[in-house]
Amino acid sequence: MSVLEFALLVLAGTGAGLTGSIAGLASLISYPALLATGLSPVSANVTNTVALVANGVGSVSASGPELAGQRSRLLRLGGAGLAGGAVGAVLLLLTPSSAFEKVVPVLIAVASAAILVQRPARELAAQGAAEQAAHPHRDHWGVVLGTFAISIYGGYFGAAAGVLMLATFLLVLGVGVPQGNALKNVVLGLANSVAAIGYALFADVAWLAALPLAIGFLIGGRLGPRVARRVPQVLLRRVIAVAGLGLAVHLGLDAFG
Repeated sequence: MSVLEFALLVLAGTGAGLTGSIAGLASLISYPALLATGLSPVSANVTNTVALVANGVGSVSASGPELAGQRSRLLRLGGAGLAGGAVGAVLLLLTPSSAFEKVVPVLIAVASAAILVQRPARELAAQGAAEQAAHPHRDHWGVVLGTFAISIYGGYFGAAAGVLMLATFLLVLGVGVPQGNALKNVVLGLANSVAAIGYALFADVAWLAALPLAIGFLIGGRLGPRVARRVPQVLLRRVIAVAGLGLAVHLGLDAFG
């Protein structure tokens, strides 16, 4: 790996860490950056998941105030995240690389489209708070099962898994945006961690690429919670979503051409 590629991966990791901790869009930046270094789609995916552990460490370590008083909820949702991440990793390890190359353009396209049509986070939080007040006992198995399902996707590929999880937490739990974002960072961090262990043991991780990306993820993850309220998230989502759709078309042409 050249010095320029190393620096570009640190930069891509920082940008991905920022958007990941703020808006759950890390993989739509970091995954294409790894492909640009010449990695295969499967190797880029597992390398990205391993490096994402640093993003979880950075963002969670900066989210102490938002996580205060949520211990029991974290235990329930964190357990679902661990289990889902493990299932997703097993699915990827059992999936032929040719099949994954055909699936990933579809996943990126769906994730990018979901970003474009997602309602504003504050609007979701307001609706979630109203529904939680009307149904105060909804913070149980429904959200746990939803978290488990999203974590499977996160362990398998994960592009925009944070978007789906944040929307779920805001709508069902009735928490504010900072609290929902912090919960999302913890749960996806756990899902990524257990998947990363499996990939480190049984998959082709490009460690020379994972290191600079992880450095960037750690920096971006630490900065993300502090700038979340200042970033124009709607514009950010739209730009990344359009770029994601373009990437999906490019990868689809390669996979099916």
